[in-house]
Amino acid sequence: MDVNEPAIIVSEQPNDADRKAILDALVAFNEKTGGPSGFHPVAILIQDPASGKTMGGLWGRIGYDWLFVELLVIPEGFRGQDLGTRILTQAEDIARKHNCLGAWLDTFAFQAPGFYKKLGYEIFGTIEDHPRGLRRFFLKKNF
Repeated sequence: MDVNEPAIIVSEQPNDADRKAILDALVAFNEKTGGPSGFHPVAILIQDPASGKTMGGLWGRIGYDWLFVELLVIPEGFRGQDLGTRILTQAEDIARKHNCLGAWLDTFAFQAPGFYKKLGYEIFGTIEDHPRGLRRFFLKKNF
């Protein structure tokens, strides 16, 4: 191996510093090439009334004029009370205030594709057999 060639390591236990190094390099490239992303984190939390601990909610980010909903979960005992609709609507309102063009997310077939469709999201991509025998959907909503 050439001493000037970088080592390629398969890490069984990558850490936060490893992730940060990769992310920082990618962000630097993206911003040099595509301009500033306008990155803004979005978190809407559901907290336990007794303990104050977070037990669900929405985790996402705004970048390049779109809201990406990375995580959304309503605790089982609180489902069916429109919390999901209220939280997603709040996130969309935040995105609109940041002049976003829309929102996107992904969900498994066994999660909530019907919920998102009911709120105006449309499927723009599908991965078959993810997990095996099921599908993963990618949905978006233009504002």
